[in-house]
Amino acid sequence: MEIEKTELKKPGKFNSLRLYMTLPIVSWALYDFANTIFSSNINTIFFPFYLQEVIGENEVLNQIASTFISYSNALASFFLVLFSPLFGVMIDRTGRKKKYIVIFTLITVMATILMGVFASSQISGKIFGLPVYLALVIICFIIAKFFFHSSLVFYDAMISDLGTKQDIPLISGFGVAVGYIGTLVGLTVYLFVGDDGFHESFIPTAILFLVFSLPLFLFVKDKPYQPKEKQSFLSGYKEVWQTFKEMKHYKSIFTFMIAYFFLNDAIATTIAMMAVYAKTIVGFTTGKFILLYLVSTVSSIIGSFVFGYITKAKGANKAVKYVGILLLVALAIAVGAVNEAMFWIAGSMFGVALGSMWVTTRTYIVELTPENKRGQFFGLFAFSGKVSSIIGPLIYGSITLIFASYGNMASRLALGSLMILTIIGLLVHSKIKDDSIPE
Repeated sequence: MEIEKTELKKPGKFNSLRLYMTLPIVSWALYDFANTIFSSNINTIFFPFYLQEVIGENEVLNQIASTFISYSNALASFFLVLFSPLFGVMIDRTGRKKKYIVIFTLITVMATILMGVFASSQISGKIFGLPVYLALVIICFIIAKFFFHSSLVFYDAMISDLGTKQDIPLISGFGVAVGYIGTLVGLTVYLFVGDDGFHESFIPTAILFLVFSLPLFLFVKDKPYQPKEKQSFLSGYKEVWQTFKEMKHYKSIFTFMIAYFFLNDAIATTIAMMAVYAKTIVGFTTGKFILLYLVSTVSSIIGSFVFGYITKAKGANKAVKYVGILLLVALAIAVGAVNEAMFWIAGSMFGVALGSMWVTTRTYIVELTPENKRGQFFGLFAFSGKVSSIIGPLIYGSITLIFASYGNMASRLALGSLMILTIIGLLVHSKIKDDSIPE
């Protein structure tokens, strides 16, 4: 273990492979592997398919199912908006990241298991106009999603402890690439689920998430830190407010937060809705969509590695712009898709954009932020992302609800709205100058 600690002090001295293979970095990356299993299986594929299976019977009801998916994602994101800035303050006050990753992961696992239990129970009765069992599944999904994304605030901030600023783009790219390999493993659940009974995927997904989280639980340690004076959890809002008052000193960071708000809006909503969109608009079967998702995941893995090096060579500022343009083109093709071939192209391009966005933005936050406030800015970074994760699904879900009588055209209009958000994000991002990055 002493050798690994020494290696982490100056990882720039070693080649990329040696850097990646240190135990803490491998363990940290495996958590990306684990959480991507949850994200792809629950957020993107099987929970949306489950709702469509239970609710959707025709074009109109498919749009209503889309609305339920959108609104449940938006509600989970609302709670994240309330608490993610405080999580960042907690990091700066205590330096403790692993403790909260462990706690939040275990809660996510338990809520996901309960999703499977309630979906199988077929409890009779109704609540809020929904069957009780379905309402309980949705509530558990909201809880699972909230704690899952809460853990990522601490996980993302942990990257600054793993290497030098020069090596962080490569470490970030490695983590994201390993994460998407996790997607491939997670999709093996489909072999046991098939084209119906999608709730049967929930419990196996929870178990896989837990198993691959264990290396981080066991082998990653928090960087030594002198805790600040103890204060109440909610008092963290005062620190967040103080940071906002000092906005003129951090103009580049806050401008980037606004740009990320719009870019993430498009990405997060696409992730949540792509499965239902592919089945509704292009007529993909479940099996075909799983295959498309596999191809998209491979694209994400390749894109993550490539953009790790692009970010190091060109800088995170330019790399984020490149990813935004790629996302815009992918959405345009998906909106106009009239056959499966167009959607295969769009899905592959979106895969590259998705993986690369996490690599570039996570690196950019480390570049732009002072170390003593880094946890707080990662919290605000999550805050920006989660506010957008409310707005995007609300816009998408509202469009599909309002225009449900138009059938599939409603989904095309909803996805087209994400192109507008991406353009706004790119325009705001263009206001940040490369020379604004502190040395």
